[in-house]
Amino acid sequence: MRGPCGARALGALRSSDAPGPRAARGKAAGSFTCGARAVLGCALTARHGCGTPGTAMIALRDVHKVFRQGQSEVRALSGVSLDIAAGDFVSIMGPSGSGKSTLLHLVGGLDEPTAGEIVIDGTAISRMTDDEITIFRRRKIGFVFQFFNLLPTYSAEENVALPLLLDRRPARDVRARVDAALAQVGLGHRRRHRPDELSGGEMQRVALARALVIDPLLILADEPTGNLDTRTGEHVLDLLRDANRMRNCTVVLVTHDAQAAAYGQRIVHLKDGAVVNETAA
Repeated sequence: MRGPCGARALGALRSSDAPGPRAARGKAAGSFTCGARAVLGCALTARHGCGTPGTAMIALRDVHKVFRQGQSEVRALSGVSLDIAAGDFVSIMGPSGSGKSTLLHLVGGLDEPTAGEIVIDGTAISRMTDDEITIFRRRKIGFVFQFFNLLPTYSAEENVALPLLLDRRPARDVRARVDAALAQVGLGHRRRHRPDELSGGEMQRVALARALVIDPLLILADEPTGNLDTRTGEHVLDLLRDANRMRNCTVVLVTHDAQAAAYGQRIVHLKDGAVVNETAA
């Protein structure tokens, strides 16, 4: 599964811990550390180029989604139109079955609309081929899911590195970005641990670091606190808000929790697959 390219890059993640002459180890570790400091400084202090604030990062136009179950149809979304500006933090709320997660999956290119158009950062993703949308997601969209979606046999740093490895990034760049992302979520000291050695909150922070490591235009978070206790959930939401403010990264949060939704600047309410109202948080 790791393949030659991925294996080399994952091996480079551990290069600073490998035994060997001091000089050789110092050269490898030093080069990565300098890169990590540069990326970390940028990540924590700069407002990244995630689109021009005030412009539409996401535009949905009359979006419908119908699922077929045998001879019957289930209408998950019915003519949703919505604009989300670059740099916004928008929460989407609604009861179970309202279409929240379906909407998020369509925006993330994980599924296709039955009708309508979805434009992200000026690109109509609803018109892309499978290969094009895969590359677009890998480079521009960070995902955070309720159930973490971490690979159980990979360490925290390997899970975080995965999007970069799939994109065939240079090993030096991978190490620097992984260091920065883990530092931002406060898990540099847990980098060697596998998911079964981490708490639920730590696993979700690893998932958030994996989303941040690509410097995404957009973070899509689907019930990210659903499996966490209140205090741990608030920590994860604080990190999402920090990413939004410090990186000027657009965040769309799907939640059924009013307290979690209040972290957004806007709250969009769905019911029966349609937008019924919108409020300021």
